[in-house]
Amino acid sequence: MATTESSTPASTAGQLVGLEAAGPQRSATRTPPQRVGGRSVGRLVAKVVLWVLLVGFALLFLYPLVWLFAASLKPRGEVFDKLPLASWAVNSVAIAVIAALLVTLSRSLVAFAFAYYRFPGRKVLFGLVLATMMLPGAVTMVPQYLIWLKLGLVGTWVPLFGANLFGSAFYIFLQRQFFLGLPRELFEAARVDGASYFGLFRRIALPLSIPSLIIIYLFEFQASWNNLQAALIYLNAGSVDGFTVPLGISYAMTQFSPSAGGQGDYQYVMVASLLVTLPMLALFTFGQRYFVEGVATQGRKG
Repeated sequence: MATTESSTPASTAGQLVGLEAAGPQRSATRTPPQRVGGRSVGRLVAKVVLWVLLVGFALLFLYPLVWLFAASLKPRGEVFDKLPLASWAVNSVAIAVIAALLVTLSRSLVAFAFAYYRFPGRKVLFGLVLATMMLPGAVTMVPQYLIWLKLGLVGTWVPLFGANLFGSAFYIFLQRQFFLGLPRELFEAARVDGASYFGLFRRIALPLSIPSLIIIYLFEFQASWNNLQAALIYLNAGSVDGFTVPLGISYAMTQFSPSAGGQGDYQYVMVASLLVTLPMLALFTFGQRYFVEGVATQGRKG
């Protein structure tokens, strides 16, 4: 009897220890509460709704492009016989490339001067440059036309890109802000080593500001590519083969409009419109990483 009584507390203690040891394992294998499963279902539903909205908006924005492509499906020879699309495309590309290149180089020089040099009246002069952004384009349109007319350049490409050499406050401001984020010690050290002022710009400022330069180039390329107003003013009196793509589309709309004696062959206009759209999509695909890199760089500087 004594043996039995003495072994009972020991076995009871062993059972208690075993229960305590098995406790964590049971809790680890316990099924999660119902509220956790509810949260998972809720997150899944939210993701599905988000994807449905994203796909829906994507289809909504892509529909005009798909319709444009479908409406432009005509025999290639017939389209190019009706409209000189190749000439318009070459003209637009040449003008846009030259205009973007001139604006990128000229604005970078001016922006570097405002960012690096310390001279009397710098802030006042920069404020005057920014004040030109307040002037509507219609105010300077007539004086610019009279200048180009006096120079005998109306009817040529020069007025479409020549003005890019003489000022664009927005691009100057954008590039100046980027230059201000560069460490000034780099320029001071280069000056001590005997670098010229233009050497500072060419060897230090330009290589470090490639993302911002590409952004300015793409902005101006797009602006020049879609510039119908300047083409109407300076090229409308020339031959049809000398038109740009936007001016050619305007011409085609008039040419094929039933109100102007046309047959309503708007599929040719669709081809020209598609020709305008595709290069911009290609440029955005190429330049989107530079947009992101430029924004990220400015964020790190801030």
